[in-house]
Amino acid sequence: MKIYGKRRKEFMKTRKKTRWYIAVLLCFVLLLPAGGAHAATTITSNEIGTHDGYDYEFWKDSGGSGSMTLNSGGTFSAQWSNINNILFRKGKKFNETQTHQQIGNMSITYGANFQPNGNAYLTVYGWTVDPLVEFYIVDSWGTYRPTGTHKGTINVDGGTYDIYETTRVNQPSIKGTATFKQYWSVRTSKRTSGTISVSEHFRAWESRGMPMGKMYEVAMTVEGYQSSGSANVYSNTLTIGGGNPGGGNPGGGTNPGTVTRVEAESMTKRGQYTGNISSPFNGVALYANNDSVKYTQYFATGTHSFSLRGASNNANMARVDLKIGGQTKGTFYFGGSYPAVYTLNNVSHGTGNQEIELIVTADDGTWDAFIDYLEIR
Repeated sequence: MKIYGKRRKEFMKTRKKTRWYIAVLLCFVLLLPAGGAHAATTITSNEIGTHDGYDYEFWKDSGGSGSMTLNSGGTFSAQWSNINNILFRKGKKFNETQTHQQIGNMSITYGANFQPNGNAYLTVYGWTVDPLVEFYIVDSWGTYRPTGTHKGTINVDGGTYDIYETTRVNQPSIKGTATFKQYWSVRTSKRTSGTISVSEHFRAWESRGMPMGKMYEVAMTVEGYQSSGSANVYSNTLTIGGGNPGGGNPGGGTNPGTVTRVEAESMTKRGQYTGNISSPFNGVALYANNDSVKYTQYFATGTHSFSLRGASNNANMARVDLKIGGQTKGTFYFGGSYPAVYTLNNVSHGTGNQEIELIVTADDGTWDAFIDYLEIR
């Protein structure tokens, strides 16, 4: 039976929704682990570790209470009460041997529900050594907007940031009690989602006589100071890759031994049915031909390996094509409803900024593709 025009579109929508409901029901009925997915973990005391591909740290001084729940990828939630000082963060810790120019361009795309009661920051946070520097790129705050010695402004990511410098004397640091500089970029208007071009702030600071050392850490962070509050960082993707203009990373889009991970839900969605999902992981479903997600990635060299974590909605083989710069470079295959990682090795592509697209082109009506994240090596 052939179905035409409007009736066919309605039929397709019903078919897609039915398959989705069946997939959700199967996930709840089977109650089986999601093959490699990390369960949420809650911590309530000082701790440093790695969770689902991101480094995390929970730190507080004496007094008050707080808890941090580590969710998938870079996401986390935080609560604190009557605290003096507390920091929750998830990002990347480095080995103190490379400058930011050697590591490559860094950016964080994030989204958060930030509910401070008193003084708190929603910020990109980290440290360098030689010189010892604590730095903040603050997108939102509570009752107090940070300030200091004003060093200028930077216009980036659709907003203006004031640049400040302060000095901490005999205070706690990653090297024990020490005296060190603090560098600040503070947005002139608050926001709780978007992209923070971290390396642009580093370059702006250095151009104003604020030297950066070798990298210890870059992380999306919630900090509370003499306050209470809560936050849910529901999206947090750290992208590292590419040499800076005049920088010191001639080797590649990502440095040897490092991995660039981009969550599917942080990419731009296209297609009639494309949408976010929360099972079997937080990701995106591609239901029909030409449903896709895409974003722009910088490459300094022209060969990388690409790994996509995903699943089919049933036992049929799901297929997702990888396009770079508009050219199809290969296909990822997922033969079941449990998440798996499929890798395309040694893919040749253009250099510079390239559009990466994950797209369905072979849908025959018997499967849907669920995708979690893309990793580039």
